[in-house]
Amino acid sequence: MSATVETNIRPDYDIELQKIADYVLDYRIESSEALDTARNCLMDTLGCGLLALRFPECTKHLGPLVEGTIVPHGARVPGTSFRLDPVKAAWDIGTIIRWLDYNDTWLAAEWGHPSDNLGGILAVADHLSQKRIGQGEAPLTVRDVLEAMIMAHEIQGVLALDNSFNRVGLDHVVLVKVASTAVVARMMGANREQLLSALSHAWVDGQSLRTYRHAPNAGSRKSWAAGDATSRGVRLADIAMRGEMGIPGALSAPQWGFYDILFSHTNKDLATKPESERKFSFQRDFGSYVMENVLFKISFPAEFHSQTACEAAVTLHPQVKDRLDEIDRIVLTTHDSAIRIISKSGALANPADRDHCLQYMTAVPLAFGSLVAEHYEDTFHEANPIIDELRNKMEVVEDERYSRDYHDPEKRSIANAIQVFFHDGTSTERVEVEYPLGHRRRRAEGIPALEDKFKHNLATRFPAGRCEMIFQLCKDQERLESTPANRFVDLLVI
Repeated sequence: MSATVETNIRPDYDIELQKIADYVLDYRIESSEALDTARNCLMDTLGCGLLALRFPECTKHLGPLVEGTIVPHGARVPGTSFRLDPVKAAWDIGTIIRWLDYNDTWLAAEWGHPSDNLGGILAVADHLSQKRIGQGEAPLTVRDVLEAMIMAHEIQGVLALDNSFNRVGLDHVVLVKVASTAVVARMMGANREQLLSALSHAWVDGQSLRTYRHAPNAGSRKSWAAGDATSRGVRLADIAMRGEMGIPGALSAPQWGFYDILFSHTNKDLATKPESERKFSFQRDFGSYVMENVLFKISFPAEFHSQTACEAAVTLHPQVKDRLDEIDRIVLTTHDSAIRIISKSGALANPADRDHCLQYMTAVPLAFGSLVAEHYEDTFHEANPIIDELRNKMEVVEDERYSRDYHDPEKRSIANAIQVFFHDGTSTERVEVEYPLGHRRRRAEGIPALEDKFKHNLATRFPAGRCEMIFQLCKDQERLESTPANRFVDLLVI
């Protein structure tokens, strides 16, 4: 009996890796809308991180691994006095950004939060700028940061349009790792071979499971998973810059590649397709589409599929606040992704469990007229049994139109509707909200609210004079773009 011998012919890099590398190296950002949106995204993302510093469960993760470590040209963590190596700084920045589930969102076949990549981008920009100045060279500017953000958003978002990692049990932070790796390698000065090597290592790296995002295992790892991923991107880019060889068939290698091991063979949607089609689908070329269409979380620190439900609940609050004990049932009409991801019943074990529960995030504003991060804490939940009483009266149903419009690239709605019925046979109006305040269709209404959110978050960490200085700089597109990255970070540290 003869043994099968594998043909050891090293392939070219997978075309998917080449598409990403060529985009990062060759594409020029010219969209003024993308740059303006990136500026607003930078403000919002940093503000979310500053607000998270009020929570000890977040801050316990921050700082050097070895106390007292001194890092020349170390990257700073906004809102703190930490100066760290860029890998740990990326971890810390990414963690505070994501902790409260309040930064931007992208919804498609896969979901995610593209601004998670700012952890790696800002850490590397700060470190490299200080290093360059020390060598008598020009630093990176905030324009470089904004361009890296646009590209990271685009890589993560375009890969998410048609490719569902959650359906095979993988967490969306795999896309944070890949996007961060690509743009950080570019910032470090990678050539094409180095960038391809870095990307290949990002795909063959161990990938996170979604276990910690779903009942009954939902927990706080989801709040630092993106920090971990963007940090890993910095580490892999550094490894490639040191000359480490790449893995050309990282995705496509039969039996051993990403497609066969982690994607296609367990994806029911792909199981019947020929082998040649069991790979990523690209709905569009890379450009600046994702940043231009990104969703901001402006009103509520809540998982994005629930944002319009929260808004509808706030609208209904005056009609129900004095009749909570008279409620017979609450009909919550939503889309399929919300049902699959955040609809849950039973006990909620921790804040991370609550901010991924559609019913909880609807019940709180119905009863109290608002939803803030403190509403997820154990003490608030335990003191207000009405929340679980309302949850138990909710009927969650799908509207197929909502589900279609969610996936329609011309709409990308995130619709929810609520109607409350009382024991006496009366009911409230049915309040429907199709597009949340942070949607591109509501930019004119949303940006002033986003700026107010940023000013509020700045005030949780800095004195009034510093807050005003930072805000006025961030409002001025031209002046902000020309500011050295390290000087910008100077304003953000304690």
